[in-house]
Amino acid sequence: MRKERNRKLVIASIIILAVLSRIVPHPANFAPITGIALFSSKKINNKLSGVFLPIIPLFISDLFLGIGLINIFVYLTFIIIYFLGVISTKIDFKTVFLSSVIFFILTNLGVWYLSYPKNFEGLVTCFTLAIPFFVNTILGDLFYSFILFISFKSAEKFKFKLTQSN
Repeated sequence: MRKERNRKLVIASIIILAVLSRIVPHPANFAPITGIALFSSKKINNKLSGVFLPIIPLFISDLFLGIGLINIFVYLTFIIIYFLGVISTKIDFKTVFLSSVIFFILTNLGVWYLSYPKNFEGLVTCFTLAIPFFVNTILGDLFYSFILFISFKSAEKFKFKLTQSN
């Protein structure tokens, strides 16, 4: 019973912090959603809950930031990233970097499709203009993934030490 309450508290905290991290001023694309998608793929037992854990704070924060057709591409990309985490043996630098690349490619294909001429020049322009955002995407994904997994591991060790001393 207590374990389930703690789990719900952790999930609620992740959602609240993710929403806040997206609506307070921050560098563009420096956000925790990829980290949450990868974290939930490994640490949330219920796969339906896990796949929605990154989508819920995205949607809530998008209510404040604005919702448009691009959101479909963004949400689908994070679902794909979640499943990348599911099939990965472990979440490491390579997995996080690949997630950043997937996000960059799929969301920019969406931006190109929705906002640029449907030709090679439009595609190149779209991706070229997105390169500065890609740096922040990688840094944010690495930072938040590291924080989530290290915090969880530390909390597990702390809990283990508490149960040993009692």
